[in-house]
Amino acid sequence: MKRYLAIRSAARIFQTIFVFLFAATLVLTCASTADAQKEKKKKKDNTPPADSSNTAIPLSDEQQIDYMLSEMLGAWQLGDIEKLHKDYADDVSIVNGSWAPPIIGWTNYLAVYQQQRTRMQQVRMDRLNTYIKVSGTAAWACYQWDFEAVVDGQPSTAQGQTTVVLEKRNNRWVIVHNHTSLASAPPAANPPAKPADSPAKPAAP
Repeated sequence: MKRYLAIRSAARIFQTIFVFLFAATLVLTCASTADAQKEKKKKKDNTPPADSSNTAIPLSDEQQIDYMLSEMLGAWQLGDIEKLHKDYADDVSIVNGSWAPPIIGWTNYLAVYQQQRTRMQQVRMDRLNTYIKVSGTAAWACYQWDFEAVVDGQPSTAQGQTTVVLEKRNNRWVIVHNHTSLASAPPAANPPAKPADSPAKPAAP
């Protein structure tokens, strides 16, 4: 009887140890699986994203210039000097529609532009009939424009044409020369008397 009880007690101890070992093994297995999944997820998260630039359709030089002209005119209307400078070369030359010497260099143009821009509100400049020609790292473009704004507190409108010469520098097109001309208004049957101070017209847009 004692021997039977001893065997039974030993069996219970063995069973307890087996259950404990099984539970421990199960816990370790689950932990290892969780760690493996965590490591897998970590590796997955650290995988660099696919380079989308390779999938994008590259723009032709003509398209790049057309986009740049839109960007430049948008910056000109808003008075965004930083974006405007990005599209003009530092050594740009500018011929505007008034009887004045050419403006040489971005700094000189900026001074004229800022002086002019402070007099304008509600500026709108539309571009139309654009022609772009590319030849290697040089290009030229011409377009018509329609201007409308409040200048010195008075409504002002103007139309004209602009020709720009561009160069591709550091893989980006920039304007190196801008020639803007105001279009003459058709003669009126009974032209109104000219005011003493007529509103200023835009310089090179």
